[in-house]
Amino acid sequence: MRRLPVYFLLDTSGSMNGEPIQSLNNALSGMISSLRTDAQAAETLWISIITFDREIKEVAPLTDLPSFALQEIVCPQSGPTFTGKALELLELKIKQEIRIGNANQKGDWKPLLFLITDGKPSDPMLYEEMIPKIKKLNFGVIVGCAVGKLADDSELKKITDNVVHLATADSSTLKQFFRWVSDTIEQGNKSMGTVDEVALPPPPIEVVQVI
Repeated sequence: MRRLPVYFLLDTSGSMNGEPIQSLNNALSGMISSLRTDAQAAETLWISIITFDREIKEVAPLTDLPSFALQEIVCPQSGPTFTGKALELLELKIKQEIRIGNANQKGDWKPLLFLITDGKPSDPMLYEEMIPKIKKLNFGVIVGCAVGKLADDSELKKITDNVVHLATADSSTLKQFFRWVSDTIEQGNKSMGTVDEVALPPPPIEVVQVI
């Protein structure tokens, strides 16, 4: 069975401390539960979670959905947002983990990437350096999500045209966002092999697409 790898890059810098990180954990748990009700996702979906603040952590290595165990995500009380370093690790993981088709095996479907941040990169030079490298990795879709007033849409626009903005990181808003992410993944699962890029479903009112 060909895999559909889905990577999440989650900002866990100090500004996410408190209610935002609790809401993020709850919303992620709800998304995983929702995806597990989809028989096709249970067969093909593999998930990886990388967090970034002053440190970059692979909190969930690429794992098939039935075996996936979501660990509680934590963040420091303060600190920078090393988005560039997170992209650097992502590039390494993609090159190591994505199976390329050959005479003996079918390759993976194009991976999906969801990058969620409530600020802007603290390592702008590395971030700029990584953008063309990420774009060369042939993702089925890259979705950038800016959360809150301090999140910079323009920085995410450098890496993808698919940018959405959430007004807050409260429980209700993040729950709706990850429900939309679940719908996007399920749509990607059904369309793989027939399209070059996954089309995003209409977002809920809490999820504002940035033009």
